[in-house]
Amino acid sequence: MPQHDTKSIFADIAPVGFEGTASDNPLAFRYYDKDRIVLGKRMEDQLRIAACYWHNFCWTGLDPFGGQTFMRPWFEGGTPLEMAERKAVEAFEFLSRLGVPYYCFHDRDVAPEGATPRESREHFLHMAERLAGHQERTGLKLLWGTANLFSHRRYMSGAGSNPDPEIFALAALQVRDAMNATRELGGENYVLWGGREGYETLLNTNMAQELDQLGRFLTLAVEHKHKTGFKGTILIEPKPREPSKHQYDFDTATVYGFLKRYGLENEVKVNIEANHATLSGHSFEHEIATAAALGIFGSLDINRGDPQLGWDTDQFPNNVPETAIALYHVMQAGGFTTGGCNFDAKVRRQSIDPVDLLHGHVGAMDVLARGLLEAEKLIKDGRLASELERRYSGWQAPLGQDILAGRIDLDGLADRVLERNQDVAPVSGRQEYLENLVNRIL
Repeated sequence: MPQHDTKSIFADIAPVGFEGTASDNPLAFRYYDKDRIVLGKRMEDQLRIAACYWHNFCWTGLDPFGGQTFMRPWFEGGTPLEMAERKAVEAFEFLSRLGVPYYCFHDRDVAPEGATPRESREHFLHMAERLAGHQERTGLKLLWGTANLFSHRRYMSGAGSNPDPEIFALAALQVRDAMNATRELGGENYVLWGGREGYETLLNTNMAQELDQLGRFLTLAVEHKHKTGFKGTILIEPKPREPSKHQYDFDTATVYGFLKRYGLENEVKVNIEANHATLSGHSFEHEIATAAALGIFGSLDINRGDPQLGWDTDQFPNNVPETAIALYHVMQAGGFTTGGCNFDAKVRRQSIDPVDLLHGHVGAMDVLARGLLEAEKLIKDGRLASELERRYSGWQAPLGQDILAGRIDLDGLADRVLERNQDVAPVSGRQEYLENLVNRIL
């Protein structure tokens, strides 16, 4: 029998609530007040926070140089399916105590791999029913679902980009079932992360072939969305490398070029992760602003990397000014629609107690809340936006409008300069003033 009657490891932990800045309770929110109105919406509705299944309930604490450090009751003591059921019970106990409105999962997070594709599918469909029951019982919602197309050895050479079309087909089965489950569970998005959609060496890689395969794979997912009536957003999560040397979804701009090539730029948006942004040599706000400018902003994975390490450390965010600037760009772009802020973050492998999971999320949720409140200050102050408008004001004048509308060609522009015969003095970008302004407001 599944161990549903076993006492939860979170049983002795009280639900986390808002207590305000005077509180010294480490398991209480000091800033995250879900009902506080920020920029016209409840804070909960602006941030749309989710906790992830994989880091919290699947990771054992291993790293490349050491094995398991977390001893969770759902890691052993029954059949794989029984342990998956126990894990789901504990996951929803945790999520309910934390007080987030959403969660996210991969198919293999919630259900074990079987001996055959049919058995794997049966396990997943069984657990999808269990998740539906837990959602109904707790009121929690699914921000997004996805399929794990990178852990199993069959995907060592990619999934959609795999040299073998039979493996492409196996990946398609997982995506079909994960998309269907996401729809049935009321998920608001479906994510594709190409963890192994890339190459380790060009000596054995036909890049043109693999890109066409990936374009077809994504097109199949979009077609299935419309066929089944899924109303959510399909998202791609950019990452430059790791585990592949070079991944085809390197950054937001690369993803946009890929979408344009295969005619999918109006069908798919991006799920941007902070740590992936820095690994690609960009800032988090750069990737958000790029996605907004290109019309493909969808959702965020909230975490941070370690500046001394060159890999994806998935740490909880703790920098309020950086978070504020990122959320400022989100709010300037109109805020979230179907997306939200998913904590793709994990406690350190030495943080072995179950309560450490709550400490990580409570602090990070307060950082997000403080960042949102600071972003609100920047928006209400208005000087950043007005300086930006002033700097580009010439493009609203007749010459700028004629250039953008194609009413003047290269000869016309050159003749205009010669007719006026006047040099133009540059205007200061005022970077230091703007940096000081942000620091004063924050």
